[in-house]
Amino acid sequence: MNLLLAPMEGLLDFTLRDVLTRAGGIHRCVSEFIRITDMLLPERVYERVMPELANGGFTPVGIPVRGQLLGSDPACLADNAARLVSLSPHGVDLNFGCPAKIVNRHGGGASLLDDPELLHRILAEVRRSVPAGTVVSAKMRLGTQDDSRALDCARALADGGAMEIVVHGRTKLQGYRPPAYWARIGEVREAVKVPVIANGEIWRVADARRCLAESGCRDLMLGRGQVADPGLALAILHDQLVGDADDARAPTLSWPEVLQLFAAYWDIVRAHIVPRYQAGRLKQWLQHLRRRYPEAERAYQALRTEQDAERLATTLLAELPQACLAGPMGAGRYTAGFAAALPHAGKSAQLPPPESLPANGRFLQGIQSERHRGVRPEERAAERAGAAAQDA
Repeated sequence: MNLLLAPMEGLLDFTLRDVLTRAGGIHRCVSEFIRITDMLLPERVYERVMPELANGGFTPVGIPVRGQLLGSDPACLADNAARLVSLSPHGVDLNFGCPAKIVNRHGGGASLLDDPELLHRILAEVRRSVPAGTVVSAKMRLGTQDDSRALDCARALADGGAMEIVVHGRTKLQGYRPPAYWARIGEVREAVKVPVIANGEIWRVADARRCLAESGCRDLMLGRGQVADPGLALAILHDQLVGDADDARAPTLSWPEVLQLFAAYWDIVRAHIVPRYQAGRLKQWLQHLRRRYPEAERAYQALRTEQDAERLATTLLAELPQACLAGPMGAGRYTAGFAAALPHAGKSAQLPPPESLPANGRFLQGIQSERHRGVRPEERAAERAGAAAQDA
């Protein structure tokens, strides 16, 4: 099986992709969406959202990243897909699943699921604009208000040229409220001839096991569950290998091991995010870790009002032995125990030794401007607003 790391606007950007792929078990990532409106975007926009493009389209530990586009104009999406492909990502993904109101108001994301014919035109145009060997995939939900058009939408995507479809098992209206309807994903899978990947509400090994059984899918996409539990992908792979029905015996990352990942995350954030947003990034991930780790809950309650990123990181990492902070954080740190036992674990189980991989953030060397150095659009907007207030 393959486990994909989901695109999550406002959360899972290149900084977390770097760290979560270090933990192991992830075979491929998809970038957060790049909004396409009415123009051909310059290369720097793609490089800002997907700095892995400067590293051959791989995260620093060697996991491939596919670029995701979001929009509704077939011709404009096609032109931008061609430009993205010229930068050598590992394929182009099209977003028909984002439920955000601001995106849907402007005719993007899940709102397009009301128009299967338009979905087909978009896929066909994008498919024609990129070389024949380029993977073009799509991510969709079950619908907007209900799931009555789910099969029509999936067929439109597949017939238009999608080589793979990720289905989030909820409608736009359902948002992220549990449950996810995995059996309905299975009906989509049976309706098309291309691979379908199941996504939604996978927090534990038991969830993954049930999702695979109910959907009939072979592969899964992990989102918030992987952010909350960086060892989830490895635990799922282990479960598929040994068939152990007891979640308690699945391998997990200890809190000290998670803190090692957090230390690496802090290094990346400190190097590539402007100082005023660093503390927010750290607290955002810590908040998600609360779901899986009691230690994260205690740390979050103690540090949630801290605005100085340096003090926040120093306090949080104080319990981690200095030897761990100084140790290697490259590929294989957590996959080593599984590499021999997982013949189908894919690229994450066959990574080169850490010393042969780029150092933290090395793949970002070509992006020197602070404006394009991993700062999210809303962060830049907030910075402009703050500057204007100061001027006033």
